[in-house]
This record gives sequence, structure tokens and C-alpha cells, in this order.
Amino acid sequence: MIGSSSELQVVMDGMTTNTGDSLRSLSEGKPVLLVFLRHFGCTFCREALADIARVRRELEDSGIRLIFVHMTDFETAKRYFHRYDLEGAVHISDPHCEYYAAFGLVKGNFTQLFGLQSWIRGFQAGVLDGHGVGVQLGDGFQMPGVFVIQDGEVKSSFIHKLASDRPDYMDLVKCCALAD
Repeated sequence: MIGSSSELQVVMDGMTTNTGDSLRSLSEGKPVLLVFLRHFGCTFCREALADIARVRRELEDSGIRLIFVHMTDFETAKRYFHRYDLEGAVHISDPHCEYYAAFGLVKGNFTQLFGLQSWIRGFQAGVLDGHGVGVQLGDGFQMPGVFVIQDGEVKSSFIHKLASDRPDYMDLVKCCALAD
């Protein structure tokens, strides 16, 4: 991750959402669950979208603002968010993975992306759970991650060790002051 808090705040100032707001301004006074996705064709990205859709109302009712980072243009992302019942999702386009890198998210190695555990989970998520596999829309080697940001500071994070890791989003946000 970026060296200092002030460097991270500069990056967050430059991260502009589809609504025209900066990530940093959206994190002021209200916690943000910032979800860096794998490419939309990835089974695990699709699974993450479905997982988040299931807890979205609970997150938002708790005072958490949900923001996604993806590697496509806004219109393509909007179609995927619609497909997973995440209409109106706030999101940031990062086709060159610059924000991913700024938050310390690396390119995956063979084991992280194609190891036995990922294959087993991929079969479960893709075939048995019906998330399938699609066209690669972005860097297929980019690893995902999740950060809870409040007042311009990272309060909690989940850095995927494997592409198939499945974070507990509700557990991640326990670190922040939530609305009553």
C-alpha cells in the first residue's frame, strides 16, 4: 500500500466515481466499503457481486456507503451491476489498475489464480452456484481486495491471498461507527 496517509489521501482525491464525487469526499463522516473487483468475466467477481447484493440493504441501512472499483468503462460496469441487482451502484473505473496498485493489490501468481483450491472453488461458484465464466474484461491477473475507509483513512481491509477467497463483508465493517 501507499507509504503515508497523506499519499493515500491524494490518491483517494483522484479516485472519481460515476457520480462525479471523489472517494475521499464520500468517506468523510460515513464509512465506505471499497470493493476492488476482479474482471467481470471472472467467476469469483460474479460471486462477489451476488454476495454483496445479498447484504447490500443491511450495509446501507447500517450507514455504510458501498463503492466498487473495476477495470472497464462505466457503461459496461453498469450492465453487470444491473445483472446482479446492484442498480445505482457507485463505482470507479480503473482500466490501468493504478488504484489497485496504490492500495497494494498485486498481480496474482499461478497458484493464486489457478491453484487447486481456486479450481475447486471455481467449480462450486461457476458451475454449481451458476455464476459461470465470461469474457475477460480487464487484467485477468489482477487480484481483488476490500477496504473500509472512513474520514480518508483505511480502517479495515481484506487482501485476497487467492482469487477464490470470499470475504465476510459484514465482519469487515464492524470497525467503523455506524448509523443508529
